[in-house]
Amino acid sequence: MQEGRTERGIWIALTGFVALILAIGVWSLWSGGDELPVIAEVPPFELIDSSGRQVRRSDFDGDLWVADFIFTSCAGVCPILSSRMAGVQRRLEEAGLDVRLVSISVDPARDTPPALAAYAERYGADPERWTFLTGERDALYELIGKGFLLSVSERSPEEAGDSGELITHSDRFVLVDRQGRIRGYYHGLEEDDVDRLLADLESFGG
Repeated sequence: MQEGRTERGIWIALTGFVALILAIGVWSLWSGGDELPVIAEVPPFELIDSSGRQVRRSDFDGDLWVADFIFTSCAGVCPILSSRMAGVQRRLEEAGLDVRLVSISVDPARDTPPALAAYAERYGADPERWTFLTGERDALYELIGKGFLLSVSERSPEEAGDSGELITHSDRFVLVDRQGRIRGYYHGLEEDDVDRLLADLESFGG
């Protein structure tokens, strides 16, 4: 069963990686222009937030939002990504921009709503602005791979090696417009890219 899930995760990861390469290729053709390209549309989803409330993609209709992907037991990139997102939250507030932030767990077996609530508190998340989501594992991986066009996969302890991380996932922040369309990808670990994200958000009028 675990082997089948791992293989499915690898397939989704490869699909997401190929799609992302194509999307970046399209995006690069638009670089230097005044308007960001439409890369893809986020498909409908039904997930659960840190309060246990059901959240649908349609709940974000009309909102500008930024998504990233984390898990609460991650000791690698996730703390950096969440610290960066906390910085984005602060800068949005300072600039008076009305943008929602969405962090989606890649480890739903551990990331229950209470676990996400504790994690959100750790990073000073404003529940009115920053939402943490979890859900059923296969649905999440499908959404990340085929919807957001990003990689996510599980690996064995042998594959994890010294890092001990059993899940690998993208470090990208994703800008989604008010029609639910992906308009940009940004390296969440790179401060310059986060600055570019803020500039692009401002160009939408926040």
